[in-house]
Amino acid sequence: MKKNLFILLALLVPFVSSTSIAQDNVIGKQNIKLQSRMMTPEALWAMGRIGSYQAAPDGKHIVYQVGYYSVKQNKSHQVLYMMNPDGSGQQLLTKSAKSETDPAWLDNETIAFITGGEIWAMKLDGTERRQLSKTDGKVEGFQFSPDRQKVIILKSLPYYEVIKKNPDDLPKATGRHVTDLMYRHWDHYVESIQHPFVATVTDGFSIGSDMTDILEGEPYECPMEPFGGMEQLAWSPDSKSIAYTCRKKTGLKYSISTDSDIFLYDVANKTTRNLCKPADYQAPAVDPTRTLAIQAVNAKENLKNNVGYDQNPQFSPDGKYVAWLSMERDGYEADLNRLCIYEMATGVKTYVDWKSDVDAFCWAPATKKQETLLYFLSVWHGCCNLYSVDSKKAVKQLTEDWADWTGLQMANNGQQILASRQSLSAPTDLYMVTPPVKKQGTQIKQITFENKQILDQLTFGKMEQYWVPTTDGKKELVWVMLPANYEQGKKYPTLLFCEGGPQSPVSQFWSYRWNFQMMAANGYVVIAPNRHGLPGFGQEWKEEISGDWTGQCMSDYLAAIDFAADSLPYVDKNRLGAVGASFGGFSVYYLAGIHEKRFKAFIAHDGAFNLAAMYTETEENWFSNWEYDEAYWHRPQMPRAKKTYHDSPHKMVEKWDTPILCIHGEKDYRINATQGMSAFNAARMKGIPAELLIFPDENHWVLKPQNGVLWQRTFFDFLDKWLKK
Repeated sequence: MKKNLFILLALLVPFVSSTSIAQDNVIGKQNIKLQSRMMTPEALWAMGRIGSYQAAPDGKHIVYQVGYYSVKQNKSHQVLYMMNPDGSGQQLLTKSAKSETDPAWLDNETIAFITGGEIWAMKLDGTERRQLSKTDGKVEGFQFSPDRQKVIILKSLPYYEVIKKNPDDLPKATGRHVTDLMYRHWDHYVESIQHPFVATVTDGFSIGSDMTDILEGEPYECPMEPFGGMEQLAWSPDSKSIAYTCRKKTGLKYSISTDSDIFLYDVANKTTRNLCKPADYQAPAVDPTRTLAIQAVNAKENLKNNVGYDQNPQFSPDGKYVAWLSMERDGYEADLNRLCIYEMATGVKTYVDWKSDVDAFCWAPATKKQETLLYFLSVWHGCCNLYSVDSKKAVKQLTEDWADWTGLQMANNGQQILASRQSLSAPTDLYMVTPPVKKQGTQIKQITFENKQILDQLTFGKMEQYWVPTTDGKKELVWVMLPANYEQGKKYPTLLFCEGGPQSPVSQFWSYRWNFQMMAANGYVVIAPNRHGLPGFGQEWKEEISGDWTGQCMSDYLAAIDFAADSLPYVDKNRLGAVGASFGGFSVYYLAGIHEKRFKAFIAHDGAFNLAAMYTETEENWFSNWEYDEAYWHRPQMPRAKKTYHDSPHKMVEKWDTPILCIHGEKDYRINATQGMSAFNAARMKGIPAELLIFPDENHWVLKPQNGVLWQRTFFDFLDKWLKK
C-alpha cells in the first residue's frame, strides 16, 4: 500500500524545502511510528485529503487527486494518482513541486489536468506531458466536449458593476468606490467574476487561442459564488450544447434572491435560452426588507417558473433529458433540494418525489430496459446514503450504513458506481459500488486506503446513537462519541456540539476542524443532537427553525444534554461544555444566557451575536430576510421578527456567568468578525473569564495549516482549563 512521506514527516520532523516535495512523493510507503495513539492536530493535518476523481471511459483505470499539507511550510501540495478499478496498482503521477489538479480523461490512455493555471495532458503512466492551453496561467477549470472538438475553460474577468474601477492615474489607491450591494462575497471583495469560454480543440489536444465567452457582455458569474465549480456546467452528448447555471442578477437584486436558472447555450449559433422560465417571464417586484416567503414571487401560480435555486445540470446519456437540483422558493437557501428532470423535446419538468434533500446525482447508463434512470445521494436520519430512481420515478435505497457518501459517478461502462465515502470515524476514501442485480444486494468495495498507516496507529472513540424525547412530544436523533481512552465506570467531561447552518445535518461527516475523534482523543464525550431545523427528518422538521432560532431548537439542545447528564453513566454532569460554529456559535451565545448553570465552559466560532447588526452586515441578505422575516427597523414588526430581535444573544449578556472562548475570522463576510469581538468585549466588561482567538487572514472557516493547529490547541487548552479541574 502506498503512503506518502510528505504527509508523515509532519508527525516527527521538520519539513524540507518545497522543491523536495516531489522527491518525498516518489519514495512511497514508509514505516513511521506515531508518538501517541491519540489523535493530535499534527496527525490530523498529516492526513491526505482525497479530492476529485474520475474513471476512464473503458473503466480500466481511475485517476484521483490527493492534497497533502505541510504545517511547517503552511501550505498544501496537490498530486495525482492512478490505480486499477479494484484499488490495485496505485501509482503516483505527480513528480514535481507544482500542484496538479482536476484530472479528466480525454480517452482511455490520456489524462488532462491543471497545473500552473494551464491545461496539460499526459499518458496514464504520467509520461509524454504536453501543455494544451496558453492563457498566461488563467485557467480555473475546464471540461472537454464528448467529441473532443471543443473545451469549456473557466477564466476570471475584471468586474466593475458594484465596485468602480479606480482612475488610471491613481495606481496605488487602495480605496473601493462601492455603488451597490454584493460588493463582498464570502471572503473577498467582488472585483472579478468567472465566465465560461468555449475554445476549439485541434488534433484532439491543442487548444486554440480564440475563445468565445458564453456570457459575452453579461455582468453575471458562472459558476455561482462562492462554492460553484465545473459541476454547474455540462456538455450535451452530441457536443452541440452547453447547459449552465447562472443567477442573472447583480447588486441589491442578487443579494436578496436565490433565483438561479439552467440555461442552454447553442455552441454553433451562440444563442441562449432559459430552461427554467418562459422567454417572456417578468419577475414580480419585491420589497428587499421583508421575507420573500410572503411576496408575489413565491405565490403558488409563480412557483412553476423555478424561482429558487436551480443548479448542477447533467444530460442523460441519450441527450433527451437534462436533470438538475432545484429548490422551489425564492429567497430560501435551505428549501427542499429536489431532483428535476427536464424533457428536451417538450420542455416538461418532473420532480422525483423524495422526502429529503438530494445532494448529488448521476445518470445511469442508457439501456434497452432502462430500469434505473439515476442514482443520487441524500441524507436521512443522520446518514447520507446512495439511492436509485427507476423509470417510474420510484426511489430505492442502495446503501444503508452509518456513513456519509459524498460524491458519485458511473464507472466500468456503467456497471458500477465510483463513489467517495466518509464517517465520523474515517476520512474520505474511494469505493466501488455495484448496484443490486436480481437476488444479489448492493456490493461495496473500498479501493483506496489513503490514511491507513496513520489510522491504524490511532485509538478512536466508540460511537453510539440515541433517540431522545423533545419537549414537543417528538424525538431527536443524537450521536454520542465516547472518549478514545474510555474506561467503564469512569465519568468524563462532556461537550454539547451545536450544529451550524442553521439547516445543515449532523450526519457522518469527517471534519478537519470540528472532528469528533479529536475531541474523543482529548478525553471528552461528545453529544451531537439532530435538533429541529436539520435535514433528514422531513421538511416540516427542517423548516420549524426559520423565525424560531431561540425556541424549539434550543429546547432540543437542552433535552439532549440533560438526557446525557441524567442517563449516560459516563457523563460527568458537573463538567459540561457547549461548543459550535456559525449558527452553532449563535447557539452557544444564546445558551450562555439561559443554561441555568448547566455548563462550565462555552466556545463559539464565527457565531452571530447581535442579530440586528447582522441583518445589514451579512452579504447574502436573502438569508436574514427569510430567517428573521424583515428588517429590524420596521414598525410594527411581524411576530417572528419581533421575537428574533428580542431574543438576540447580545441582549442577554446580563445573564452570562460562564467562561467563554470567542473565535472569528476577519475575512468572514457571512458573519462579520465584529460579532465575535463584540461578544468577547461584552464578556470581559462583565468580568467573565473570556478569551478571543482572531484570525486576520481566515474566512468562515480556518484553512491554513498553522492556523488550524493553533485553533485546535487553543480550543482544547481552554476546555481543559475549565472542564478538567
